[in-house]
Amino acid sequence: MRNIERALSSAGLGKIKVSTVVTQTILAKSYPPSIGVFHQDAEPYIKSIVQFLAVTDAPLLANVHPYYAYQYEGGHNIAISYALFTSPGTVVKDGSYNYQNLFDAMVDALYAALERADGENVRIVVAESGWPWSGMMAATVENSRTYYENLISHVGQGTPRRPGVPLQTYLYSMFDEDCKQFGLFCHDKKALHSIAFS
Repeated sequence: MRNIERALSSAGLGKIKVSTVVTQTILAKSYPPSIGVFHQDAEPYIKSIVQFLAVTDAPLLANVHPYYAYQYEGGHNIAISYALFTSPGTVVKDGSYNYQNLFDAMVDALYAALERADGENVRIVVAESGWPWSGMMAATVENSRTYYENLISHVGQGTPRRPGVPLQTYLYSMFDEDCKQFGLFCHDKKALHSIAFS
């Protein structure tokens, strides 16, 4: 990352931010979100990454998939409404923070871990988030559409830990991959959803 940043600067492209992407598996603890902490094995690396991001004012990119957390629990300990942003009220109370959806809880667990790693000023950009429409547990076109629509309408509000701070978020994915049916479009370019992005 330092080498890439130096190369960009020497080419007169110093305004381009350099970052890297992490998944939730980098966390040793994430529930409740306020106890989020990075795995000990990752600490030597993540500390220097966080320091680099803080100095260069670059975000940490994170893949945030409530679907995989829901699937991992087999639908037993996580309500599908919590994963799909459809819970009518608070599901998890964490001190002064109230969580109505799993996405916010996952992002805030990363924020808590960043704070513990001296990265309280490092922002998060969600590099990918999505819900499959076929081939997996609770993977339906309706659930997929619900997730994407609710995600799009929600991310502008921030999270309980960062209220009012819009969370830049990228959908996973535009087209289906082999054995991964997360696409907004099938591999033959047929649209699965009619989603408004405004």
